[in-house]
Amino acid sequence: MSQEFFRTILGDKPTSEMGLTYSHEHIIIEDCYVTAAHPEFLLNDINKISEELINFYKEGGRTVVDTMPANCGRNVFKSAEVSRRSGVNIIVPTGIHLEMYYPENHWRYSYTEDQLSELFIADIENGIDQFDYSGPYVQRTIHKAGLIKLATGNEHIDKHQEKIFRAVVNAHLETGAPILTHTNFGKQALEQAQLFKNLGANLEHVVLSHVDRAKEINYNKAVLDMGVRVEYDSTFRWKKAEPNYTLILLENLLPHYPDQITLGMDMAKNAYWKSYGGGPGLNFLLETIPQFLASKGLEEHYQNIFFDNPKKLYAFSKS
Repeated sequence: MSQEFFRTILGDKPTSEMGLTYSHEHIIIEDCYVTAAHPEFLLNDINKISEELINFYKEGGRTVVDTMPANCGRNVFKSAEVSRRSGVNIIVPTGIHLEMYYPENHWRYSYTEDQLSELFIADIENGIDQFDYSGPYVQRTIHKAGLIKLATGNEHIDKHQEKIFRAVVNAHLETGAPILTHTNFGKQALEQAQLFKNLGANLEHVVLSHVDRAKEINYNKAVLDMGVRVEYDSTFRWKKAEPNYTLILLENLLPHYPDQITLGMDMAKNAYWKSYGGGPGLNFLLETIPQFLASKGLEEHYQNIFFDNPKKLYAFSKS
């Protein structure tokens, strides 16, 4: 595909078809190691998930970025089915999540940088394993990854995580696939950005998630000044007794960094889904952000947040 494209679970599409995009979601989380300890993360009911996505589509939503990477709950057949039913494009990742999502003897710890790189590249170029690398047999599907995920926790980036970074950047440079990260409450965001820069990643196609949880405007400025993109998803999470730091950051930073900020809901808990009987539901941002931007005279940034920035970020980068 010669024109700019993004890779969905149902195939590559020109970025002109991405439309309104949520930049950090959890659409399918199949029964797995992490859901055994945290059943609130289980998201595997095709009917309920399709219902929520259909309602998102009706309100103008067109693309969601799923952020559950290798061997922690992917089910590409279910992802493909809910995409077909709803009409919503779903970008599914490869990569590795936080350590808590895997048992202590997991292959992530013993595989070399090159072996991890090969697994990620194969997910992107050949197709995601239908067994989600639960092994030992691998059966690749027609459904390919369109994103690479990694995560860091509360502590400084350690040697094992550095190996993951190198493998992710290797796959990114080899395939052009974009990179998305998890930060714990914004911690290590600056360190992540610096490491990506040192490793030669294309920072226009790297997005750091949850940085709004760090709260501080100057810290977020420092991260943005590195040249990466950031994703905010805590708009609905702040308690009523405290300021809505996400909205404060948007008000202060959008005028200065209009091309680097994206939004999502990060509804990893089934209690957040209306179709599971919870809330606030996937449409929350569509119901609240336009009014907030209008109240601050920032209406022009709606197009950037939901359309233009994701379209540039999640496109496969040219080599």
